Amino acid sequence: MAVYTQVTELEVSNCLKNYEIGELVTLKGIAQGVENSNFLLVTTIGKYILTLYEKRIKAEELPWYLDLMGHLVQQGISCPLPVLDKQGVALTVLAERPAAIVTFLDGKEAPEITDNHCFLLGKAIADLHHAGESFAQYRKNNVGPDSWQELLTKSTGYDQDEMVHEIQPVLQEILKQWPTEKDNLPVGQIHADIFPDNVFFKAPYHLSGFIDFYFACTDFLAYDLAIALNAWCFTDDGQCLTGRVNALMKGYEAVRPLTDQEKRFFPILNMGAAVRFLLTRLHDWIHTPADALVTPKNPNPYLYRLRYHQQTFVASSDDR
Repeated sequence: MAVYTQVTELEVSNCLKNYEIGELVTLKGIAQGVENSNFLLVTTIGKYILTLYEKRIKAEELPWYLDLMGHLVQQGISCPLPVLDKQGVALTVLAERPAAIVTFLDGKEAPEITDNHCFLLGKAIADLHHAGESFAQYRKNNVGPDSWQELLTKSTGYDQDEMVHEIQPVLQEILKQWPTEKDNLPVGQIHADIFPDNVFFKAPYHLSGFIDFYFACTDFLAYDLAIALNAWCFTDDGQCLTGRVNALMKGYEAVRPLTDQEKRFFPILNMGAAVRFLLTRLHDWIHTPADALVTPKNPNPYLYRLRYHQQTFVASSDDR
């Protein structure tokens, strides 16, 4: 459950006096998500999402996220729009937490992913990348390659050491071959967390938008596509669904064709996307307290993805 910090209706009602979005009707905690405390906020004007930002997100970084979301909406991307208070400020404080109200995005997660969903997703990701080109602010990827070894080291010495020992040499190979600035891969604003529960559809094949931008950062555009491929195009036992892969790539390149360099590095970007979520899930699997309100996600599905990409990468290297 993603409500770490409780807030009362009275606190929210008092907060709403600083906005022009009506008075409180109902407030309900939202179970989805693992990073922040989220509430469905219904006022006399409409529906909104109230988010209380927990300690994992630095307060000084919040304006970047909110500015990016506002910019994307201005560029025609469908995503929640931060609501400004009467002083024109998006951030406030509730229950001693930084907080913000954003507009409600209609739609829901696809109940059963098809190739058509993946094609639409690919196009939407490319549109998002184009829209981000005119957003000049920079934010480092805090869970990028320079954080991966530390995450693995923090997972050593527990009951998952067999997995750690398997990951270590693969991680070293990924870091060795990871692209750098001199490789000239296009860089821009990426969502970096394009999982099925962060993309909404309306019946049956209308992609209504993206939510949860709190891993967004400035990084290789093709890495964002690799994250989505890993999240959307595999079964939990590591089977690659090639129809979905082809549809995703076709949709993306219908809007923004990959460069030759992006195609060259895409196998290692796929491995990196798999290891990034494997490592954060492994870390949380080990270190999340038993009485925590959120259940950590099993790292095994991403271990299976990494194995698949490793085999594919070795096979493609042998063919060269």
